[in-house]
Amino acid sequence: MRPGVALCQSDLPLDWYQDEFRPYAEEYLALPDRMPETVMPWLDGYVRPAIDMFGPSLLLAAHYYMGGEIVKLVERYGGHIGDSYALATMAARSPHARIIVQSAVHFMAEAIALLAKPHQRVYITNPKAGCTMEMMAREDAVEPIAGLLLDRYGDELMIIAYMNTSGRIKALAGRTGGATCTSSNAHLVLAWARRRSRRVLFIPDRHLGENAAARAGIDTDRIATLPTPSGYGASIELETPACCDDAELILWGAYCGVHTVFEPAHAHAWREFGYTVLVHPECPRAVVECADGQGSTNQLWDTVMRAPAGSRFAVGTEGHFVRTLKEQAGLRDITVEHLAAAPRPDLLRVAGCGCATMSRNDPPHLAGMLDLLRSGTPPDLNCVLPGDIVSETTGVRDRLTELERAEMSAHARTAMQRMIDITENAHQDGHS
Repeated sequence: MRPGVALCQSDLPLDWYQDEFRPYAEEYLALPDRMPETVMPWLDGYVRPAIDMFGPSLLLAAHYYMGGEIVKLVERYGGHIGDSYALATMAARSPHARIIVQSAVHFMAEAIALLAKPHQRVYITNPKAGCTMEMMAREDAVEPIAGLLLDRYGDELMIIAYMNTSGRIKALAGRTGGATCTSSNAHLVLAWARRRSRRVLFIPDRHLGENAAARAGIDTDRIATLPTPSGYGASIELETPACCDDAELILWGAYCGVHTVFEPAHAHAWREFGYTVLVHPECPRAVVECADGQGSTNQLWDTVMRAPAGSRFAVGTEGHFVRTLKEQAGLRDITVEHLAAAPRPDLLRVAGCGCATMSRNDPPHLAGMLDLLRSGTPPDLNCVLPGDIVSETTGVRDRLTELERAEMSAHARTAMQRMIDITENAHQDGHS
């Protein structure tokens, strides 16, 4: 947080805030500028008293993709930054934490809640911060198709649910003997399924599924891709399950809009200038094939930051992450550029490369959440329980009954624990 460098987070309209957060938003919007020397003293007035009150029992967390300087603000207050795998296991690795406040998207907060201990409570700073990919694979759309396939293939079929899904979809994976996965371990989970001779329905990201399949040794002619949902929350049509009979891997047709802006030409352009190209496996298969390496956000970060001085990278993933990586790598004399900002005018694709929904977590939400917790009046909508579904437009929440939540949570935790076991066993065996 350097003085004189404005926060890049765009201001949200006042009517985007819950009633409880509007006083904080009004104060923030009335600040004369967005410079750290202005915003940080204002934020300190709310965050420091909460930290002093709760001490080690308060844990702050944020994802690498957070817009603006939220990642730096969270780190400044002793919080933790990580990818979806690190965040999901955060509660389990921090038994001293009683209150976990997360600045990211809802499915990530729910994943933390799934693995949390009974004494831990998880709050999200903005419950309307969702994931567009997760919205393309909601329970109402997935269950009818999964039911058709399970009726046809029975125990031969398992579901693997990417972390970018609701707990209800993760529970579906658990019920079918499947597992969850992240971008860092999807290939390990697919390889685990192959060793069990199981057919897989992979939900929701078709591109991650294709890239993980290549690493797991699955032939492309053994992959079937279901139709792409026409919109968020939309159902899909499947004329007959017989179209999947020859498939070892069935991919749900969803995708991440941030990662589908990249093209092979971007990679070729940067390599012509001597850059090493690294991409996230949510990028289309053709882009990954042109890259020098692929990896989760944590893996991309580590690869760049461990490179020798003078290295040059073009990185294809979410724009806020690349901006932060570029800044930090520059301190080590390592050059980082965004893959979509290719050095050819006809390829420039910088617009649209940031996760807009994650950026709904801004300084007023962080200040308000911590101040409301300190005063003992946290909004119930911000408390995340397993199974919660929140509309990203209206903020209306669908919450399971206690019995429904207990059953759902058990299956979802089983799927997540399988992922953890697969990943840890692979690391012990020296696989990556």
